[in-house]
Amino acid sequence: MQQIYGQKQAKELLSRSLAADRLAHAYLFQGPGGVGKQLFARKLATAINCSGNNGLESCGICGSCKKMAAGTHPDFLLVSPEKGAIKIAQIRELIKKLSFAPYEAGTRVVLVEDIHTMRQEAANSLLKTLEEPPENNILILTADSAGNVLQTILSRCQTIPFYSLTTDETVTILREQEEMDQQTALLLARLGEGSPGKALLLNDNNMISLRELVVTFLADPGSKRDSETGKLLLMAESMAALKENLPHFLGLLRLWLRDNLVARNGCEEAVENPVARKEWNSKQYFAKLEAIDRAEKELSRNCNRTLVCEVLLFRLTT
Repeated sequence: MQQIYGQKQAKELLSRSLAADRLAHAYLFQGPGGVGKQLFARKLATAINCSGNNGLESCGICGSCKKMAAGTHPDFLLVSPEKGAIKIAQIRELIKKLSFAPYEAGTRVVLVEDIHTMRQEAANSLLKTLEEPPENNILILTADSAGNVLQTILSRCQTIPFYSLTTDETVTILREQEEMDQQTALLLARLGEGSPGKALLLNDNNMISLRELVVTFLADPGSKRDSETGKLLLMAESMAALKENLPHFLGLLRLWLRDNLVARNGCEEAVENPVARKEWNSKQYFAKLEAIDRAEKELSRNCNRTLVCEVLLFRLTT
């Protein structure tokens, strides 16, 4: 199983509970998206039924661990959102399964992902089970910190807070899971704001290569806005094609401008993107940062993405 980085508080609390054999009947793992809540839930589920258990560190070789790793353990149940929401039919089916004893393990573990997507009727159906789950069952629920979790569910679970990871931790995870150089991993880590999951999602959209294309154009003092309008318009089309990920791409451009502004003013902070237009002064950098702010506001008002990108690039090249 993947190594879990960060989350010291969750590790210490659940390790003590496992050692004392005093696990709660229901947990809520709540925190930012993409920081390891669901991975941690699977780690806990594996440890609970591991025959060679050593706290949270399962042996990985017993029959239970092998079945968990293969995704075939009969006493690990998973409920995930369907088309963006957990529906009442899913909860009713879960409750039906919980009415039977575990097949082979001492404890059945249920993972219900993203309960902030749960509809009201589904939540109401789950409440009784959360309050008094059948014997030998543990429920683990996950939710984003920004999601709306019903107070009635919160009151029936022991909440375990999860936190954003450090930049270094995020870089390590990115480089373990994807073949990328240090600078690319650092860029994604900074944009992911402590969420490796978010950073990996952004990496799948080819934004780094597009960023290099745009930055190289903007930083080249030989680039002429009037004579290279066609190239600029093609870049705007590529940016607009990112659709819902366009704001994240604008974040990459903001990081580039910000880093070069820091470098220009002689700050000692490390700058990972040294390519810059040397003739730009601080006032011009601030004007370009404001242009990105304006573009983001226009996108939030559902303005035409391509037009917004075209106007932004023209402003950035002046």
